[in-house]
Amino acid sequence: MQTFKHDGKTPDRLALLMETIAPHRQSVLEHPVYGTLKTLDDVRVFMSHHVFAVWDFMCLLKTLQQKLTCVAVPWLPTVDSQSRRLINEIVLEEESDEITSGVYRSHYELYRSGMDACGASTRAIDALLGALSQGATIHEALATREIPDHVVTFATATAQVIQGGQTHAIAGAFTMGREGAIPDMFRALVARLRGRYPEELGVLMDYLERHVELDSERHGPMALQMLSNVCGDSEERWQEATQASIDALTARRALWDGVYATLRSH
Repeated sequence: MQTFKHDGKTPDRLALLMETIAPHRQSVLEHPVYGTLKTLDDVRVFMSHHVFAVWDFMCLLKTLQQKLTCVAVPWLPTVDSQSRRLINEIVLEEESDEITSGVYRSHYELYRSGMDACGASTRAIDALLGALSQGATIHEALATREIPDHVVTFATATAQVIQGGQTHAIAGAFTMGREGAIPDMFRALVARLRGRYPEELGVLMDYLERHVELDSERHGPMALQMLSNVCGDSEERWQEATQASIDALTARRALWDGVYATLRSH
């Protein structure tokens, strides 16, 4: 397993970043949306919105792969070989994880299967991917009427950091603002509901357990190392990465606000 190297001033700067974003992260971890998930139907509504965060996680990841590795021909080696290795390993498991022996799926596809298994609506996410497959831009695809406004706001924020083109900012949003923001309380809640709905929620639990396992043991430390590598000793890059992390967490909070309002009205 890759480990974070505590050398020079980079670890101190990383610690400062994490201290700065802590209140924003806590606001996501303690969001009241989790307390509203009491029935299978509640989980279905939640998944129909949260799937967009699963999808745009892959957009951030693949953007980092483009920036930290060479995906063009003729091939040329990139300067930061460690980050090249880190991002490629994360991509391998996020885009083509071995679900069962000889069966490979992206974590998005696993989540999408979980939606089918529990009966969550896939109309909005299917509309988005359908428009993109027909050549629409992200902004055009997000204008699809099936997609709720708070989801559009969330996905637009991700698109903006990607289009900004700053590798360190994208790495900040990816490392601090994505799937690690789902607290253990949601996982525990789904585990309890699974006892009542074992067939409907089995795939979702598989997704959550696999994601927690990878994030805590491998992808989390690897992403921290990558963020430290791309920021280096540049104070400006660390400041911009910190702001990108805050922006990503703020966007996640706004997404949860929208889901919470939907569940309350539902």
